[in-house]
Amino acid sequence: MRFQPFLQERVMSKFENKVDYNLSESGVHPLTVDEFLDYKPGIIDKIKSTLINYPYANGNPGLRENIAQIYHGASADNVLVTVGAIEANYNSIHSLLSPGDEIAIMLPNYLQIWGVAKNRGLKINEFHLSEKNGWAADITELEAAVTPKTKLIAVCNPNNPTGKILTQEEMDAVVNCASKVGSWILSDEVYRGATRVANDENPSFYSLYDKVLAIGSTSKAYGLPGLRLGWVVGPIDTVDEILARHEYNVLSTSMLSNVLAEIALSPDVRPKLLMRTRGYIRRGFPILEKWMNEHPDTFEMRPPDAAAIAFMRYKMDINSTEFVERLMNEKSVLIVAGDHFGMDHFIRISYGLPEDYMIPALNRIDDLMNELAR
Repeated sequence: MRFQPFLQERVMSKFENKVDYNLSESGVHPLTVDEFLDYKPGIIDKIKSTLINYPYANGNPGLRENIAQIYHGASADNVLVTVGAIEANYNSIHSLLSPGDEIAIMLPNYLQIWGVAKNRGLKINEFHLSEKNGWAADITELEAAVTPKTKLIAVCNPNNPTGKILTQEEMDAVVNCASKVGSWILSDEVYRGATRVANDENPSFYSLYDKVLAIGSTSKAYGLPGLRLGWVVGPIDTVDEILARHEYNVLSTSMLSNVLAEIALSPDVRPKLLMRTRGYIRRGFPILEKWMNEHPDTFEMRPPDAAAIAFMRYKMDINSTEFVERLMNEKSVLIVAGDHFGMDHFIRISYGLPEDYMIPALNRIDDLMNELAR
């Protein structure tokens, strides 16, 4: 079976640190160490006295307790700490599904799970968010995609790349489909809390159904991607099965990541980090929207509910990968091609960034568009 590479991450791994302007990331502008320490005065001595040893393989107890508080009804025993959400997704699929099993996947989506399913030899049924209906879930297509053989339904909520938050009715439809056939739900919720217009966090799938794996991380909603720390929350026995895979391929996250993430997710610091994230999102989106409105014949977009990314349809006569490659090579700006979500003539652009970084980058996109028009 031919290996399916993760095309989006292939490009980002090679070029995101080489360009002048990186608008490909889906989180907000990250914190400096100094800025982070300001959120919890007096903790520097604790950090300095930390023994740089192995942490608990499943995550230090205090960290797992803080994560559990984010999910109604969860305890620390329901939590496994992983190397980012990407490891949580990977090991969850490998723990629950065997080659030949059937999986239903929401599209468009961050195509990690789709690619893992391809490489695992799974049968993939797809259901879509409908662009013409404001990226609402196509419930009829969902119901057709979930069959008696379906072992897992994979969703991303809030969604990457559209920023759409599923309504309660849409979430109930996913749960109803899963419960009818006894399938699992894997809910990638890394953008939960990173809302653009609401101050409340959107609800998690966790606690709505007994066979849910909720995935999170410190990267997107908290501005701490460099910790490389994520988690999966689910039934205790299943989390232990995923831990068995975790012990094979990474063993543990780092001790310093555990210590810093425990601080970040503590009840007094976590709300402040979410407020910071929402501030970047709410300041950055009007800048992007103004720029897009200056090109009314080129771009269309449904404003995202959450996350620091906008998924924009364009009307230029150029393939999305070709456009992104020219932008990168000629203007030193990196964005994400719609091809990486299986949707040509779209681009995904970050906007959770400082104004003095965004505007010059958008001006360079203008330069390429003008050259293409000529």
